[in-house]
Formats: sequence, structure tokens, C-alpha cells
Amino acid sequence: MKKANNFEWDRFSDQPKVLTKEFKHNLRRGSLWSQLKMILSFFLLSPLLFVLSIFIKQKIKKRPKDFYGLCVNMDKGDTQYKLVDDLGVVSIQIRVFLRDIQNIDDYVKFANGFKNKKILINIIQDSTHIKDSEKLKQSITIVFKKFQNITNEFMIGNAINRIKWEFVTPDEYLRFYKTIYDIKEKNFSSIYLVGSSVIDFEYHWTIRTLYNGFKIRYDIVSALLYVDRRGAPQNKQMFIFNLSNKIKFLCSIAKFSRKTKNNIYITETNWPLSGTSPWAPTSEKECVNIDNYTKYMVDYFDISSRYLMIKKVFWHQLIAAGYGLVDDRDGKLIKTKAYDKFKDMVSGGHD
Repeated sequence: MKKANNFEWDRFSDQPKVLTKEFKHNLRRGSLWSQLKMILSFFLLSPLLFVLSIFIKQKIKKRPKDFYGLCVNMDKGDTQYKLVDDLGVVSIQIRVFLRDIQNIDDYVKFANGFKNKKILINIIQDSTHIKDSEKLKQSITIVFKKFQNITNEFMIGNAINRIKWEFVTPDEYLRFYKTIYDIKEKNFSSIYLVGSSVIDFEYHWTIRTLYNGFKIRYDIVSALLYVDRRGAPQNKQMFIFNLSNKIKFLCSIAKFSRKTKNNIYITETNWPLSGTSPWAPTSEKECVNIDNYTKYMVDYFDISSRYLMIKKVFWHQLIAAGYGLVDDRDGKLIKTKAYDKFKDMVSGGHD
């Protein structure tokens, strides 16, 4: 993938393009103090939180259907309504881009097409709204009002520790979240806010956004907990951190923060599929065949379901040639074997 000198969208992998080193360096100028605060909080708190994570126990319990979440995108069309119903999915996640606020009614119409679903709105940041708090106040008020009869759950920000998603520092995110939190507290008390949406095993960001002096709270903690670069969920990073231990550490971080309740959503995970470039979000090295993709998906849900603080896991996503349950290349919708296995998992959950 060609690297970008500004914030450009990659329509194949449904994410921003990778930025050039020079552009990232320019963005990070003046952020040293924020970075130091994050590093300091991590080294002070992570040893104790890790030790406490040892006492987080697994509990084998059949999970409800709404545990099995699925990401859907407006640009993938209305055919998703039938597919979601066929899968039996109850929990869905929809991205709403603040930079596209002028088209908010299109997002509302799309969300309204899903009947009797529990919808999580993922509010996607952009640099304009990050820098302009007044514009953010106006836009978030519009979003909350437009969706008030559809859902009361809103995830604030996405992959906040990836500069290509336009946040540069944790403090930038915290100020962004604080602006929205104050609007919620003043005018929309029934709304639940979800954050801080850190992607991958980068818990120094998670700790900083959950342990700080900002007067905020998270109703639900979110994490985009990918493990695809390690292969199977059972494989370890840094000698001990397989998926199970990463979840235990995350549970410990959330459990002992004064800014959270004991509820966690894993809001994105998947594996990239081999032979699907340029739709795959990674290089071919990290890609897996459909058999392993399906097995890893089942294992991921099985492992995460054992931790009661994990309330939902969202698979990303329904239709995506490079990593989804349905391949839409050449204008055709082809259900993968993972689609059928996902359907089996959902049907096994109780209502």
C-alpha cells in the first residue's frame, strides 16, 4: 500500500492509509509531555495491575446471543439486513464518521433498517473535530438527537493509538472524550458512553486513558483486541501474553479504574484472508486461509466468553473481501465457511 502524506481513506481495507514517517513526525511535534505522562503512568501502574490480573478467573458460562456482535458498514448496502437476520445476530456496530456529519440522515436511515437489534454507534473522529471543541459539541449533539430513538450506546473514537486515525496523543483523546462526556451529562443522561477504543495490545494507552485526572467516566470499556499477527489466539506475545492473558490484563485495568464499570466490549477483531490483496488490511505474511480463519474465530469467541467482564465481542466485519464473513468481489456476495460457523455460534447462545 502506498503511504500517504495526509489523511486518506483506503476503500479496500476500510481504514485510513498508512502515513509516511515524515508526516507522522510532523504531527508528533510538541507532544513530548503527553507521551511522557503516558509512559510514567504505565511504568507506575502496570506491574500492580498485571499482578492483580492473575486473580481474574475464568468462568464457563453459556453466553446470551447478544454476546456475538458484528460490524456492518453503510457503504456495503441494504443486503446486510437480510444477512444479519439470517445469522441471527442481535448486536451490531455501525460506524458514523464525524467528517460526514452533513449526511447524518443517511446513517440514521441505514440503522433504522435493522429491526430489533442492539446497536452500538461507533463515532469516528477526524482532525477537525479533535481540534475544534465547539464544532465537536455541535456535531455530537446532532448525532445523539438523531439516534435517540434507535440506541443509547455510543463508542467514542476508534483505534485512538494509531496516528493515521488522527489522534496524536492520549491527552488529545481525553479532551475529545471530555467534551462529549460533558454534553452527555448535561443533556443526554440516558446515553451510555463506550471508550477508550485502543487497538491491539498497547495497554500503555489503555492505562493512561483510564487512569488520569480528567473528570470523566466510561460506562463500558472498549478495546479493539486483535491478535492476528500472532496467528492462533493461543499463541503468545512477550512469552506469556496469549489472548486469555491479554483479556485478564485488560479486565484488571478496567476493574481497578475509578472511571469505569466492570463491563468490557471487544469492538473489533478478525484475521486477514490469504490471497485477497489489496482488500486484506495487512501484508500476505499475516494472512491465513479460510480454514484457519474459521477456527481462530471460534477459538477467539470461546476464550473471551469465559471472562464475565467481557459482555460482547464484535467481529469485523460482515461484508469485506479481505477479512469478512462474506466476500463481495466482482459484485457477487459469496458466503464463506466462517459465515456458517458464525451462524452456528450465535444459534448456540441463549436469548
